[in-house]
Amino acid sequence: MYNFVVHDDLPQKIVNLWDRRKEAASFSSDEQREVTAAIELLDSGEARVAEVANDDIVVHEWLKQAILLYFSVSSNTHQEVGPLQSYDKVPLKSGFETAGVRVVPGAIVRWGSFIEAGAILMPSFVNIGARIGSGTMIDTWATVGSCAQVGRNVHISGGVGLGGVLEPPQAAPVIIEDDAFIGSRCMVTEGARVGQGAMLGAGVILNPSIPVIDADSGEEVSRGIVPPWCLVINATRPKIYAGGTFGLACALIIKRFAEGERHDKAALNAFLREEGIAL
Repeated sequence: MYNFVVHDDLPQKIVNLWDRRKEAASFSSDEQREVTAAIELLDSGEARVAEVANDDIVVHEWLKQAILLYFSVSSNTHQEVGPLQSYDKVPLKSGFETAGVRVVPGAIVRWGSFIEAGAILMPSFVNIGARIGSGTMIDTWATVGSCAQVGRNVHISGGVGLGGVLEPPQAAPVIIEDDAFIGSRCMVTEGARVGQGAMLGAGVILNPSIPVIDADSGEEVSRGIVPPWCLVINATRPKIYAGGTFGLACALIIKRFAEGERHDKAALNAFLREEGIAL
């Protein structure tokens, strides 16, 4: 569990402002600064929207409330970076050199997200409230949605979509735990969770409606939650309707790793080729 600093009574102030959110247009300058202060905590990494504690997801609702309030109290402004222009309420994140983060041209990172030192961002998009751990690679055209939490030493492959979950504030965001690997073009959305050291093969769709099935037993082990230290591929399961039998998506566990086992990509690729599957 990551510990973070909570300044004074800011959480309660944000909750009080949230209760008055219909009046956001008339918030005083001090009240607007309180909202901004909460986003600054996210941006600096002193606070985070959600975390895993004792295998449960803890959501800090007041921070999601602060993000939603920020959209109400801020105005669109023109921003220009080289030839690129935008007109948005959220400025771009800066200070990557000081933070020790490698950012390749074409990466877009919004203020209010936190990128830990040692992370690498290829041309990709990281939204407000998201958090990315050290040693993690966000590959080309991947999207890390608002409030998604990506652990340390994770590889998010090209074209992956990690969905954002802002509303309702109590809803858990997407969680990708340390040492995970998310294969090309996977879609992990609506608060789905990938456990530590787990690997998703290319094209896996994971959300709270998708069954995760153990190939050895045929049993459903969860909905939208991939256990730690396993290899999961995209698959289908038959379902009978009046018009016929159709294949509905599922996530299939086809291999288990020893806890802490590092992934040997060459060996995995050989295994997957035998199965006719892409990583």
